[in-house]
Amino acid sequence: MAMKVIFNEDVRGQGKKGELKEVSDGYARNYLIPRKLASEASADNINTLKLKEKAKASQLAKEKAQAEANGKRLEGVVVRLTAKAGQGGRLFGAVTSQEISDALREQHGIEIEKNKIVQAEPIKQYGSYEVKAKLGFEVTGTINVLVTEQK
Repeated sequence: MAMKVIFNEDVRGQGKKGELKEVSDGYARNYLIPRKLASEASADNINTLKLKEKAKASQLAKEKAQAEANGKRLEGVVVRLTAKAGQGGRLFGAVTSQEISDALREQHGIEIEKNKIVQAEPIKQYGSYEVKAKLGFEVTGTINVLVTEQK
């Protein structure tokens, strides 16, 4: 005999969380269900699973739209940062992704996490730079950063 179950957790060699699969009757009743690793695939549980999948898909669509909107908002935006430097305009330290992220939030109200900002090389001198931002869903944007002398 076989029984259809919906996995509540990843079970090595059997199935992943949210997957609907047929397993042996004894394995389901004696191992999976008592340990809450899976639940029986009743009509109600299958409908709940489908609703969760729809909600997840709509959430992903919203996140992709947000990433594209942030990409468009970054066009033409200049982030101004001030820093101290020694002789020859070399900065003490470098401009970090965290500083760029904070300045972007304060100056323009655009939220981009520091780990999504990709610097090809560290910013260690005054000047204008273009920094890439990976916004997710294969959407990228360019942040224009202007580093000036701290008064």
